Amino acid sequence: MIEAADIREWRDHDVVDSGGRRIGVLEAVYVDTTTDEPAMATVRTGIPTRRRLVFVPVDDAIVGPEYVKVPYARALVRRAPWIGTDDVLPADKEEVIFQHYGMTYQPGTHGERQLARR
Repeated sequence: MIEAADIREWRDHDVVDSGGRRIGVLEAVYVDTTTDEPAMATVRTGIPTRRRLVFVPVDDAIVGPEYVKVPYARALVRRAPWIGTDDVLPADKEEVIFQHYGMTYQPGTHGERQLARR
């Protein structure tokens, strides 16, 4: 798992799938607002004129020299919900991201967002 203290250190490193295939570049990390622990990362994918940020869970990620390995297939991650490189994650899109990976979405007791960009 990526430790909260190490987040900045791993930005701009390659993100690879469980088979070692490159998915893209780690752009940002989103923490769980209840625990302040890293929960999701955005991965920059696409060609230079069509870049986008896709979301991938980092709870079981393995950090290595110059890469972050996630336990998901490259095809699954590339089909994940995405935002533009200059966009902000809309609150109503959070649940869709969790559903894409078969995870349970737990907003705060008063409807607070579960993810916050770090």
